[in-house]
Amino acid sequence: MNGIGPPLVTPFDEAGGVDYRRLRELVDWIEGRGVDFLVPCGSNSEAELMTAAERARVIETVAEEASVPVLAGTGNPGLRETLEATRAAADAGADAALVVTPFYYDHDQETLEAYYRELASESSLPIYLYSVPAYTGVRLEPDTVGRLASHPNLVGMKDSHASLPEFVRTKRRIAESTADVVSSAGEFDLMIGSGSVLAQALSAGAVGGVLALANLAPAATAEVFEAHQEDPERARELNEDLVELNTAITADYSVPGLKWAMRERGAPAGYPRAPHREPDAEARGQLRALLDEL
Repeated sequence: MNGIGPPLVTPFDEAGGVDYRRLRELVDWIEGRGVDFLVPCGSNSEAELMTAAERARVIETVAEEASVPVLAGTGNPGLRETLEATRAAADAGADAALVVTPFYYDHDQETLEAYYRELASESSLPIYLYSVPAYTGVRLEPDTVGRLASHPNLVGMKDSHASLPEFVRTKRRIAESTADVVSSAGEFDLMIGSGSVLAQALSAGAVGGVLALANLAPAATAEVFEAHQEDPERARELNEDLVELNTAITADYSVPGLKWAMRERGAPAGYPRAPHREPDAEARGQLRALLDEL
């Protein structure tokens, strides 16, 4: 996995059911705008509001429709649940699994390391770590990631901490740990999870990003990635133009705002699932103004 991958929103109908027809349309809509891979059942997919059966069918639907690699979210609070979800994702046709840190209960770094090692040893799919402290309250520390990167079936990480100094520290720990290691997928892929710092993260060694913004503005996000290959300064300028919009659809209005903005752009994003609620008039006005600048 490298380049740009959206944590694909899950289209729900107005009654809250998964709209699988719209999901297939969404895969085509986003793929046609230049993304490199797709990430069903991530945070912006509202995966934690879905049943295990729904998650498995969503992954299967995306894998059937997609012509790019599929990195499926399979993380749960417990190891057994995660193993079952990862097996289901493999059966559904996913290419790799993105596994969020165990949450709800407090775990120290030693416990997190043991969890990922056991999972990776059991899984037939390559495993990507996923650290998103804003949602889980759990952070994978750079030293922990460095040690885990030596496991041959732990092949990458989505870092949504959005701290560039910590990102650099993590990158260095990985390099120290993997100097003499060959994983099942080559080098350990470190990806950023915040669209506001995509260009800076690429300069710091990221291979790409798993970005909520890529649902709404896939072409613009891909342009930042592509520009960085030849002109990092131009990439930073392009990225700066997207910061306000990215903040609005993540920190300010979250998934309901993202889906509303996507529908405004003609994307078959569907509706948020309860307890999420549609954005109010003020939020819609602010989002509309930002979309007008896109």
